Amino acid sequence: MKVSLRPLALACATAFALAPLAAACAQSAAAGSSSASPWQLEWNLRVRHEQVDSDAFAKDAKADTARLRLGLRAQFDNGWRGLLEGNGVAAANDHYNSGANGHTQYPAIGDPQAAELSQAWIGWQNQAFGFSAGRQALVFDNQRWVNDAAWRRHPQTFDAVALTWHPAGDWTVRYAWLDRVHRAATKKALSPLVRERRLDTHLLNVKYERARQSWVGYTYLHEDLDLRTASSATYGARWVGKPAGDGFGWQLEAARQTDYANNPLHFTHNYWLIEPALTLSGITVRLGWEHLGGDGRTALQTPLTSPHVFNGWDNQFTVTPVGGLQDRYAAVGGILPAAGKLAWNVAWHDFHAVRGGRYGSEWDASVGRPLGYGVTALVKAARYQADGFGRDDTKVWLQLEWAGTQALD
Repeated sequence: MKVSLRPLALACATAFALAPLAAACAQSAAAGSSSASPWQLEWNLRVRHEQVDSDAFAKDAKADTARLRLGLRAQFDNGWRGLLEGNGVAAANDHYNSGANGHTQYPAIGDPQAAELSQAWIGWQNQAFGFSAGRQALVFDNQRWVNDAAWRRHPQTFDAVALTWHPAGDWTVRYAWLDRVHRAATKKALSPLVRERRLDTHLLNVKYERARQSWVGYTYLHEDLDLRTASSATYGARWVGKPAGDGFGWQLEAARQTDYANNPLHFTHNYWLIEPALTLSGITVRLGWEHLGGDGRTALQTPLTSPHVFNGWDNQFTVTPVGGLQDRYAAVGGILPAAGKLAWNVAWHDFHAVRGGRYGSEWDASVGRPLGYGVTALVKAARYQADGFGRDDTKVWLQLEWAGTQALD
């Protein structure tokens, strides 16, 4: 893959252009931080070059996009709160298949040009109880089952009612009823089923935290009214331990997924995650084994999450193959304070079927660094090598992001 230097030059120029504006906004925010105003403006500007070289296509995909997210948040002293947020994406070229432009001669990069209302909710919260109602982003635990697709340019949000209860200091109970999911593909997607789905989904998550450990039990009853075969019931538990500094940590999780509601398919699949970790001098090494069951006819699925942070950044397994998926991986990463808090990560994945042979392997690597005034830079790459599933694939990302808030008088 030949990576164009033009987007990198554009990104650097953008960084220099944003620096004075970011500094001015940061100074203004600091000066107004003592204000008691309940209104706050939030923004996130993300400029990205993404390039995909896939053996399945004669042409490489190249997307140079800018995403602007603007929000107005309210937080009143009596506990009432709310958020109104919009999201817009513009592209400097269309040499990629966004899912909305019909350019199927290119590999997919799921960032269509569109402007949409991403969040609009009201809620109330005190120390023991909180609720929110409306279109909102939801993230549970490590994002394995429910997340907001934060990596993509458009978020995944839900028309939902969400409740949070703290019956005691160490306990947290979360419940959410989902009426509709708005997918990251946006309403411009050519396929109706990837735009949004009508749901009748119930999410229950109970967490107990003690010292630096947490125990979670969950029940996720997901009914998809537009695609009955996507309905499922998932029951599981997690145990997580994190060291205070150097030391040993872990993630252990097990779940079972069955058909639910009017799903005409009948299945039972197991899930487990085993991930020990060791941190020394700020460097963390993780070894993992993740199992998503499959029987050759159906497989365990995670329809309410964007799986970019799982099973490799190349996104070969956005849908679990019917043979299931075994992901054995090793990862190492850390933060270098001497290099301006530079964060780095390297990971290797070995993919196998639960029933069948080997799928392939993947290398992932990233380097990110804060540049000051809310601006961060990121370089990231993924290389998937097929061995029975898919085709060889390489992806590269160059990104600048500016995020901030400003109290409004």
